Amino acid sequence: MPPPSDLDRPARPRPVPGLLAAAERHLRVGVPADLTDAVTRSHLDDGRCVGWYGPTTPGWRVAIDAERADAPVPPALGRRFGAQDFWARWTRAECCCKLADVPVAAWWRLHGLGTPADGSAVWRTLRVADLVVTVGFAPASVSVPLPASAAGSRRLDR
Repeated sequence: MPPPSDLDRPARPRPVPGLLAAAERHLRVGVPADLTDAVTRSHLDDGRCVGWYGPTTPGWRVAIDAERADAPVPPALGRRFGAQDFWARWTRAECCCKLADVPVAAWWRLHGLGTPADGSAVWRTLRVADLVVTVGFAPASVSVPLPASAAGSRRLDR
């Protein structure tokens, strides 16, 4: 079952529901050299890049993550997290890692490929051409507590 959509959680302050609803209009796909002016970017394994060109929102951080929809799921990750809807779950988790500035290996120990239940981040996962893209926003003060064993984790998500 997919996680609750940020657009379906009226109890959370949603400063950018229009941006999430129209996310396709704020995304560009190209080569990294052509997207240097993006607010934030996600690099793909085939050399392309996805850039976010929506307006910034004071007090909120924005992050995106993108993957090729037809890319094979790495076998070790498929065994660990399951292959069904893998890239959508992966991009959501990566987006949350970026928003919380948490290494992906630490995130896995806390949430797997899930998203936090506290509802601090809002996101939308969508299909753009041959890509799965998640756009997420979180209050600038969001932090995810890490277990002591994660303090020395190497950043694997950048």
